[in-house]
Amino acid sequence: MTTKTIPSTEAQNNFGRILDDAIQNGTRYVIKRRNTPQAILLSLSDLERLLTANEIERKEIRNVIRELSPVYNLGETVKQ
Repeated sequence: MTTKTIPSTEAQNNFGRILDDAIQNGTRYVIKRRNTPQAILLSLSDLERLLTANEIERKEIRNVIRELSPVYNLGETVKQ
């Protein structure tokens, strides 16, 4: 799987192309706003695979999320 990081304006302006890439090629997109990762776009089939992944795959996914989320940890309350 390929993971790409893009600004939110690029995601907005090219949503159809990005959606097609996620569905057809399994590309995951980390969407940044103000240079901070905010969301991930991935296909439903990729999500299903992630939900049924073995522990090693889940650990790899958690590591990717942690690397891309320097502002907070998964499950931690974000202070405004």
